[in-house]
Amino acid sequence: MTQPRPNEFIPPPECPVFEPSWEEFADPFAFINKIRPIAENTGICKIRPPQGWQPPFACDVDSLHFTPRIQRLNELEAQTRVKLNFLDQIAKFWELQGCTLKIPHVERKILDLHQLYKLVNEEGGFEVVCRERRWTQISLKMGFAPGKAIGSHLRAHYERILYPYYLFQTGANLLPNTQKPTLTNDTKDKEYKPHDLPQRQSVQPVEMCSIARRAKRMRTEVKGRCVKTEQGEQCENRPNLRRRMGSYVAKPEPVNMIPVQIKQEPAEPKDLTVEGEKSKVEQYMCLVCGGGGDEDRLLLCDGCDDSYHTFCLIPPLHDVPKGDWRCPKCLAQECRKPQVAFGFEQASRDYTLRSFGDMADSFKSDYFNMPVHMVPTELVEKEFWRLVSTIEEDVTVEYGADIASKEFGSGFPVKNGMFKVAPEEEHYLSSGWNLNNMPVLEPSVLTHITADICGMKLPWLYVGMCFSSFCWHIEDHWSYSINYLHWGEPKTWYGAPGYAAEQLEDVMRKLAPELFESQPDLLHQLVTIMNPNILMAHGVPVYRTNQCAGEFVITFPRAYHSGFNQGFNFAEAVNFCTVDWMPLGRKCVDHYRSLNRYCVFSHDEMVCNIAAKAESLDLDLASAVQKDMTSMIQGEKDVREKAYKMGVWHSLQVDYDMLPDEDRQCSKCRTTCYLSAISCPCSPGQLVCLHHIRDFCSCPANNYTLNYKFTLAELNQMFKAVMVRAESYTEWASHVNKILNASEDNKSDLEELRSLIAESERKMLPDTDLLLHLRQVVQEAEKSAAMAQQLLNGKRQTRYRSGGGKSQNQLTVEELRSFVKQLYHLPCTIRQAPFLKALLSRVEQFQQNSADLLAQDVPSSAALQDLLDEGSGLDVELPELAVLRERLEQVRWVEAVQQASDQPASLSLDCMRRLIDQGVGLAPHACVERTMARLQELLTVCEHWEEKAQHLLEARPRHGIENLETALQEVSSIPAYLPNCLLLKDSVSRAKEWIQEADVLQIGGRIPVLSTLSDLVSRARSIPVLLEPLVRLESLVSEVQAWKESAAKTFLLKNSPFSLLEVLCPRCETEPQKSKSKRTKDILPYGKKNSVKLECVSDVERALSESKDSASAMATLDEVRLKELENLSILRTSNEAKFHPTSNCSAPTVCLCHTVPAGPMLQCELCRDIYHSGCVPGFMDPQTGQPWLCPLCRRSEKPPLDKVLPLLASLQRIRVRLPEGDALRYMIERTVRWQHRVQQVSPSTQHLWALAKRTMESSGKVRYISGMASFFNEEESSGSFYLQHPGVPLSGLSVELEELMVEGLLLQVTLPEMQQLYHSLRYRLCSSQTNWHPSLQSSEHDHQYHIAQDRSPPHQNGQDTSHEFKKECGSHGDKQTKRRLEKENSEGRSKDTVKKPKKKKPKRNKDKNRDGKTNLSSSSGHSDQSYSEDSEEDWALCSAEHCQQPEGNEVNWVQCDGSCNQWFHQICVGVSAEQAEKEDYICASCAINDLT
Repeated sequence: MTQPRPNEFIPPPECPVFEPSWEEFADPFAFINKIRPIAENTGICKIRPPQGWQPPFACDVDSLHFTPRIQRLNELEAQTRVKLNFLDQIAKFWELQGCTLKIPHVERKILDLHQLYKLVNEEGGFEVVCRERRWTQISLKMGFAPGKAIGSHLRAHYERILYPYYLFQTGANLLPNTQKPTLTNDTKDKEYKPHDLPQRQSVQPVEMCSIARRAKRMRTEVKGRCVKTEQGEQCENRPNLRRRMGSYVAKPEPVNMIPVQIKQEPAEPKDLTVEGEKSKVEQYMCLVCGGGGDEDRLLLCDGCDDSYHTFCLIPPLHDVPKGDWRCPKCLAQECRKPQVAFGFEQASRDYTLRSFGDMADSFKSDYFNMPVHMVPTELVEKEFWRLVSTIEEDVTVEYGADIASKEFGSGFPVKNGMFKVAPEEEHYLSSGWNLNNMPVLEPSVLTHITADICGMKLPWLYVGMCFSSFCWHIEDHWSYSINYLHWGEPKTWYGAPGYAAEQLEDVMRKLAPELFESQPDLLHQLVTIMNPNILMAHGVPVYRTNQCAGEFVITFPRAYHSGFNQGFNFAEAVNFCTVDWMPLGRKCVDHYRSLNRYCVFSHDEMVCNIAAKAESLDLDLASAVQKDMTSMIQGEKDVREKAYKMGVWHSLQVDYDMLPDEDRQCSKCRTTCYLSAISCPCSPGQLVCLHHIRDFCSCPANNYTLNYKFTLAELNQMFKAVMVRAESYTEWASHVNKILNASEDNKSDLEELRSLIAESERKMLPDTDLLLHLRQVVQEAEKSAAMAQQLLNGKRQTRYRSGGGKSQNQLTVEELRSFVKQLYHLPCTIRQAPFLKALLSRVEQFQQNSADLLAQDVPSSAALQDLLDEGSGLDVELPELAVLRERLEQVRWVEAVQQASDQPASLSLDCMRRLIDQGVGLAPHACVERTMARLQELLTVCEHWEEKAQHLLEARPRHGIENLETALQEVSSIPAYLPNCLLLKDSVSRAKEWIQEADVLQIGGRIPVLSTLSDLVSRARSIPVLLEPLVRLESLVSEVQAWKESAAKTFLLKNSPFSLLEVLCPRCETEPQKSKSKRTKDILPYGKKNSVKLECVSDVERALSESKDSASAMATLDEVRLKELENLSILRTSNEAKFHPTSNCSAPTVCLCHTVPAGPMLQCELCRDIYHSGCVPGFMDPQTGQPWLCPLCRRSEKPPLDKVLPLLASLQRIRVRLPEGDALRYMIERTVRWQHRVQQVSPSTQHLWALAKRTMESSGKVRYISGMASFFNEEESSGSFYLQHPGVPLSGLSVELEELMVEGLLLQVTLPEMQQLYHSLRYRLCSSQTNWHPSLQSSEHDHQYHIAQDRSPPHQNGQDTSHEFKKECGSHGDKQTKRRLEKENSEGRSKDTVKKPKKKKPKRNKDKNRDGKTNLSSSSGHSDQSYSEDSEEDWALCSAEHCQQPEGNEVNWVQCDGSCNQWFHQICVGVSAEQAEKEDYICASCAINDLT
């Protein structure tokens, strides 16, 4: 918004604008009464009729003609007029001196001579200002910028122009020593042209108000018109006054003139011979020197015709002045004449409405240089106030004001008028808003005035043009006024409320006192305006509005208003008075009496006329008249008593109704008399009111006559009639007032007020202010009761649907307190008030509790929550709730931090950061800040130690335990969960445990196990601590690994699938694939069971690693050796059994390819299985004399023993136990034991050995048959396969030799003893070649075969051999191989054949008698086809003492796992099939033997 320029007009605030509905618009006085409480505060208001209300314009445009008033704008404004009057006096002063006034310019502005004159006088005068050098201060007060030496210019202009006038005013120019003033003007100064205001006036301003608007009933009418009459006498023209000094003087009425003291010059008095005339001789005699000489130097005054010598004047004149000349006496008389009252002059031209409009539009368009409808109203407004405030520009406009509507017709249609109204517009004839009807409607008291008053009861017309204005004024008798703009451009209004009327008058008197000195009633003349900005600056409230066509503007009683027209328009205005105006009307009459101002009508006459119709009066009007008559009668009674006391005893009843207002006017105060007046015989035709008896004449009071209209009794009778009419209303009103003004303890309830309203409706009482107030009270009470009930019921929407929010309808505490106070201030009682008061008490208690709780540093969260719950239940907007929620969040956060601090194990860095993030969003508070500071400090410390611990854990080289323990001591005091610090602590603990374990490992000279050592090393590498023993242990492990690599190179074959441990330790996986049936278990010596399963290499390795010493490791390996031999024995037996003839004659699968034998086959010396020569990779010629082992049995390189012993020695130097080392040691010990056993063989074996040795020594090798085919004839050699390299035949070999050979083949070292043994056995094969005739028979089928094997000697030998075998077995206690007899399915067998169990694994007895070993001949080596059922039945005998002899298709058997190996029926010994399958069974005999 742009700032206004200095002195630029700022529009005042807008007044209220009302837009009534059709229903409200129907009754104008009811609507005005409705808006009065609002509108009377601004003085004026604007009303826009409902849309569609547009009465037709009924005025005859062609016949309407008028003479407008001339308005010079800068003469209208009070302060500007004062300046113009002052400049006129200055100009007249210099003109009478023969000089022309020119106004100087200072700083490119016309100098304000009036302001300069006033400021110098206020500072003490010209001499004082010059002496005290105050010209700079005066320049600043006049608005000039400082520092430009303006003061010296002002002094010069004052001394040149104003100081002579000042001296003249004080009479100094009449003194002898006073020089004649001279005026020297600058050529640049602007010549001032006097306005000559009095001479231009054609309308006396005094006659513009009351007299012009008097009731016309007794006045003469000129051609039937109601016009303003101009009273007053014209002044006589003075022909010898050659300058224009005004054509008119003041009216002959006495004018209060302020006396002006004039210093008279010393002159001798002249005797006049003839009164009023001078002799011709005196006319030519100098009044100073008395001489008549020097006629050429004798001056004749143009005013008084006195003569003065030029050289006798003071100062003397050198030349005769040109033009008019005044002597000092005439000059003083002319300049001291009183100012003439200001008024508008009439234009010299008579206008019609059309011609005036053409003139107005032309003026506006020429002035603004644009079409009239395009000029903004704001621009016109600012320009208007600029023009009225300047003395440089004279703009003159004309205004057709106060045109009587009775002469030319109203703008509204009237009944029986000349304007014919259309049928659809007839309702405008009777409309209350028709200004011809409004003053005479029943609610208007002006109806009771019988006379027609132009402008009050009869509308006046106003035809305006741009800038034409109506000055500040109030309506006659302080009545209402209403103005309707029929058409045209807007009319701008300014108004001040009635209560500021006296303030506005005081401001204008203060700012323009010169105008009020000559015209005390200036504001009643409608000739003066003042800028609203100036009034507002002095505290006067001013409002504005723009009245457009079709709009009403209403002014309220005693409201000053003014304004101007924006352009050509046509308006109509009238006055009206309502009942509420009557007290103001009487007050206005008293005010007029104090100002000696005319009354337009008699207020007392109007009241008496109303009282005369008491029976038909409206109750509201009757009540108002009753109050007014009370004051009127009491005042009349007082003045009549006063007159009687003064001596006025004569009285006369006069009918003042028949007299014109001019004939019954008080000659003193000009009040229209009606009730009484005083007359005197000395002054016929003159009257005075009873208030001015003393100011009437000099006659004694007993000469006066009291003229009265009514006696006091008649007045009282009229009053009683009015009182009776108003009594019903008064009684009702008193009851209402009593209830409304009752004390707190005597209030009535709401129902009683409702009954009063019902009573008023029943009695049809008028809608007075009291009734309206009562209805408002009841309505407010009902509304308050309903709201209170809603508050108590909780039905008010105090939350949004979504919840948590505050409703806009929720009351604040202050509103609730005010509401409760309002309930108790109601004139009636509300039953809900005590409950709301209790609610307020709860709210106040809640606020107190909240304040107490919030005052605590760290309140309890539970208490805060309880208080929040309590506050949420109150249906009031509580600002404490937000604070409590905020504090609750703070307290909960503090408690969460405290709870986390109390549990350091769960207070992690993330938890602290999360708490800090939560705390950052909280409102600031001391406890929050303290907790936050502690938490941030703890977080900083924790982050520091976490980072430090991380560095300690990741440090290279690693830190020692001492440094880490020192750090841990500092960390131990931190109450938080620190993962890195805990990891550091755990690392230190693990390091200590590791060092302790490492120390324990070497205590007492114990040799550590590699697994333990490796585990220690691997664990040490995961511990981020410097461990001093680690280097040594790592070196030790490296040595062990190097040893293992060396051992692997020594033993392992190239691309061997076996590990070093598998090669070195006995085999535990040589047994064939078992069925899912129960496997037999070995019986250890002395009846002890094996507690560790050694079924695979990993079991052996684990057992060796868990062994405490070498002895236990050797024992473990010995167990594995036994298992190896046992499994291998079963495997060998199984493989040998493949070649025995069977009943089904099916061909076995052999070799790596799992196919039937075919072609040349190789037989493994160890497992006795045969292989195709083509399937064996790297097969060597068997003539080398080495025993041939299959790929499964040949597990290593079998290095010589001398290469193996250094490995054992180096391992002993390392002093570390490892499974491979134990296995190597056991292998060497086993080898040594085997060698020892070889040395202890039987003599027969020794003989063969020696023979083989000699043969080897003599020939170097033994010649073998390259194949078994050499033993067969041509017929026999036509079989399906043959053994190209058969193994050593087992027939004839003792168990000891077989075991010795098997164990020697199992040894993973190459021994000469093994070669010798093998050669001896092969030699035996060669030596017995002639006695054995192996034959191979081929069946007719491809899958039938026979195995070449050793044959026994003749039958005798065979029996002996068999006998020897049995004997050997019996003597050594060897158990026969057990077998389970299967169920026979062949035909011819009985159904109750007994089912034998499957063959169990053979168990060997370690307590063999090595001294009496015999060769074990295979009893089953020859397939005996004569095997009979009787022999099978021998096997089917149950060994139980009480055999139950079960029968059936299948009979289950179980074999004793003890020493007897006997068979039993499962049912006879009480064993289930599942127990026989999974558990060992020991018979009763074996169990007793074991115990003994």
